[in-house]
Amino acid sequence: MGAPSDAHEQIFPSLLGLVRDDGLKVPIIGVAKAGWTLDQLKDRAKDSLAHHSPVDEKAQEKLLSLLRYVDGDYADPATFANLHRELGEAKRPLNYLAVPPSTFGIVAQGIAKSGTARDARLVIEKPLGHDRATAKALNALLRKNFPEENLFRIDHFLGKEPVQNLLYTRFANPIFEPIWNRDHVRSIQITMAEDFGVRDRAAFYDATGANRDVLQNHLLQIVAHLCMDPPTGEESEALRDQKSNLLKAVRPIAPGDVVRGQYIGYRDVPGIRAGSTVETYIAVRLFVESWRWEGVPIYIRAGKNLPVTATEVSVEFRRPPRETFGELVPGGSAHMRFRLSPDMAIGMGLRVKQPGERMVGDDTELMLSAQAAAYRPPYQRLLGDAMHGIGDLFGREDIVDAQWRIVQPILDNVTPLYTYDSGSWGPDEATQLIGGDGPWRNPLVTMAETKMPSE
Repeated sequence: MGAPSDAHEQIFPSLLGLVRDDGLKVPIIGVAKAGWTLDQLKDRAKDSLAHHSPVDEKAQEKLLSLLRYVDGDYADPATFANLHRELGEAKRPLNYLAVPPSTFGIVAQGIAKSGTARDARLVIEKPLGHDRATAKALNALLRKNFPEENLFRIDHFLGKEPVQNLLYTRFANPIFEPIWNRDHVRSIQITMAEDFGVRDRAAFYDATGANRDVLQNHLLQIVAHLCMDPPTGEESEALRDQKSNLLKAVRPIAPGDVVRGQYIGYRDVPGIRAGSTVETYIAVRLFVESWRWEGVPIYIRAGKNLPVTATEVSVEFRRPPRETFGELVPGGSAHMRFRLSPDMAIGMGLRVKQPGERMVGDDTELMLSAQAAAYRPPYQRLLGDAMHGIGDLFGREDIVDAQWRIVQPILDNVTPLYTYDSGSWGPDEATQLIGGDGPWRNPLVTMAETKMPSE
């Protein structure tokens, strides 16, 4: 449910995948106030598939045959009456709200009043509130008509294969668990870099900023995957229980532990408010107050118009109390690196002896795994899970609240805003933030390059 343009890039290709791979054969009803006809919706779908999906004429024909369309205003009860009619005798319909957050409550209430909410599931997109208080209010509004087990707060980042692989690698390989704690880990870095600006999202971004756009959700989910304890028992909520426990143990970020930046030229982008103080870059230091992670700093940074587009995690291990060969070993020499995008790879930082008589070495990186980023679209996985009532990869009320609790002290303009040049790694103040735990490990264009990323 939403404006047809919202589905253009990701949703139609994901629905095609569900038809092709999962045998989806239920009606797919688009609802929007666009003044369109069903034929126009089908043309929009065909255009999307032509630009964003491999050619599969048989699956495309099947998908187009499943499409239906209801045109109407979300504030008009007749719109939802027409939707109810289109659904007919459908059991457990999935309502996907690709609509502005300000209309979440209106749409949920319209679905409920039309009699369509009974046994129905509701999928909503971020942003899930604008701060902790509005997130709580939104949840209370939704819960009036939908029980928690029927609410699916979607974060497409969790549907990505590399993010799931991060969790799998930790718990499927017994060599990591004995060293995955404060006794062996010195610090953790997470970088989410983009080499482009706000593009066509200017109005949305200027009301959101880097904190709300990626830190509060995507990047804190990576922290949870990295640091949570293993799920226990056979309960379907075991994974989300451990995520919740971890995020509740994260200390709220203090203003002294954040650096905000804005790339030069941001205010000249059409759609950006004059004098905007919204950050396009953010770097934070946070701590997990648990026995496993007490005292281990976690550094996170995200920004636009940086040198590359890549998301990486680097876990730096502690050096032994005495260097056997008396070398001055650079920081970050012993590390494990997870490349999450645009390609997927895992590397281990090692020191290897130089040829010759002297017992001296060089830092290198052993590639443990490298795969091309050819995965099914994350929305295909997530929408398929929602249809089957599988909530593992979706936000739960307590998890979303914990994430807002962590960033609440640093929302908006509580800290200075520094400028930085496009193509740089952000404001110099971020180097001061990481201090002696640095330097920041800058992602390479591809992880196939095995030199130390900080060089």
